[in-house]
Amino acid sequence: MYVIDSQLRSFVPVAEDSDFPLQNLPYGVFSQVGASEDHIGVAIGEQVLDLCELSRRGQFDLPELREGRPLERPILNDFMALGREAWEAVRRRTAELLSAENPTLRDNAELRSAALVRQADVSMRVPASIGDYTDFYSSREHATNVGTIIRGADNALQPNWLHLPVAYHGRASSIVIDGTDVTRPVGQKKPGDDGKPGFGPSAALDFELEMGFFIGPGSSLGEPVSVHSAEDHIFGLVLVNDWSARDIQTWEYVPLGPFLSKNFATSISPWVVTLDALEPFRTASPPQDPEPLPYLQGSSQSTFDIPLTVAIQGAGTSSGDIVCRSNFRYLYWSMAQQIAHHTITGCNLRPGDLLASGTISGPEKSARGSMLELTWRGAEPIKLSDGSQRKFLSDGDVVSLSGSCEAKGCRVGFGSVSGCVLPARA
Repeated sequence: MYVIDSQLRSFVPVAEDSDFPLQNLPYGVFSQVGASEDHIGVAIGEQVLDLCELSRRGQFDLPELREGRPLERPILNDFMALGREAWEAVRRRTAELLSAENPTLRDNAELRSAALVRQADVSMRVPASIGDYTDFYSSREHATNVGTIIRGADNALQPNWLHLPVAYHGRASSIVIDGTDVTRPVGQKKPGDDGKPGFGPSAALDFELEMGFFIGPGSSLGEPVSVHSAEDHIFGLVLVNDWSARDIQTWEYVPLGPFLSKNFATSISPWVVTLDALEPFRTASPPQDPEPLPYLQGSSQSTFDIPLTVAIQGAGTSSGDIVCRSNFRYLYWSMAQQIAHHTITGCNLRPGDLLASGTISGPEKSARGSMLELTWRGAEPIKLSDGSQRKFLSDGDVVSLSGSCEAKGCRVGFGSVSGCVLPARA
């Protein structure tokens, strides 16, 4: 791991409450207004450092990067595939170039002008070509809440839940970047226990507060990834909103799980935060009882303390209301365990694959990571500051997820991922 000294400062101005100090350096893919190319960059304060431009100018002449010039690609997959040695080399060189003590970029006005651009002046892209997307169900509190709502408290958790990380394969083609509008889906619904199913717009559109991680080096078909080496396959993390149509889901999910209720949109944040940046915030996972099978047994220091929030801003209002405060550390099953389980059959992973956590809920009502839980399936509507109420999401609502860590004078954040709910198409 290459953790940047919390005292090191950049010559680029960075506000104290910025998610993107020198200690973060998250990766993203962007284009400037009017430009035809997408470039790889890192966020620093309110700026983007263009790694593609710097690579073309010889500033990343590193042994780890000499084949294929991965920083000059329009997508992160090739760089992701190189692994930790290359990631650490680029992170170290990027920190050097941005350091207040290094004149290379600081004192070269022409190079600075070419390599630094305001975030406000760029459009962000989905950072990788995502071949496969797997969505887990790894929050015990969330699974218990949903199980209680559907089956009652006595049968809240299915018999397998405490023994393995439950998951389903999602749809990669509809993963969208922060700021993309989401059209209310239509589909089959069955409102009661009798009668025929109907068809129409979802009346129970929901958000799901999740985090996802991108796979770096892949794995070979037929060879499982050990829980002990799993983190070597993780390039970095993003915020995820796995939008869900609960009424469509209720009718379709037996026996094979979600399909149309989740395949219409999954939103992710644009900046990929690396494990190196998150290392100062590593913490213990919740205790697991019963003890998992040996292939799922790993280090107890296997998660990160990342506070998360969800806000809803209604149409015509000037600000949003925070409706959820949760934390990544609540997850029962860790990322390493998710990878170990995903590959135990010999399923291969590929660079750019996205694995998501599932809804992240905590022990308090305020930490419930979906409207389904917050309103207890609509029985307990939440009230927003403008006086309106929500059982589920309304047209015009903007849902924003954010997350950031702070400890010992160091802050590392993810920015946000937002999306506006548009009316269903006629």
